[in-house]
Amino acid sequence: MIRGPDLSTMSPRERADRLFNRVMSYQERGVTDSVQFFADMGIRAYQMLPSLDHDARYDMGRIAEAAGSASIAKAQADSILRESPTHLLGLALAARAARLTNDDASARTFDRRLIGAEAAERRKNLPEYERHATDIDEALRIARRQAP
Repeated sequence: MIRGPDLSTMSPRERADRLFNRVMSYQERGVTDSVQFFADMGIRAYQMLPSLDHDARYDMGRIAEAAGSASIAKAQADSILRESPTHLLGLALAARAARLTNDDASARTFDRRLIGAEAAERRKNLPEYERHATDIDEALRIARRQAP
């Protein structure tokens, strides 16, 4: 029998991050019932953290987006952008949340902001940018395709 990791030895952030990875993995594979099941746990895990940095807010927002909860995704994007208006993950999450509600005008606005902020923000070499480089690249690809 294969045993999973001992959750009692993990920090709250490590547990939240494991749930994020699980939800994203299920989403990529199209296992929607598992996305829904683990998304609730993942969101609660992030909400229980004593503080949320931009990376944690993005993770919680992406979990919410995967579960179809645009309001939570939007709230996390708004929180990131309130502190850092050009943060690539905040802009990417805001565009995703807008698309989830079919708000194409807002999505395009966030897309333009994302494209405009890319060069300066990438020079910052933030750890969350490295961790989510694939997400950022995908958001930029979508933004450029949607740009007028």
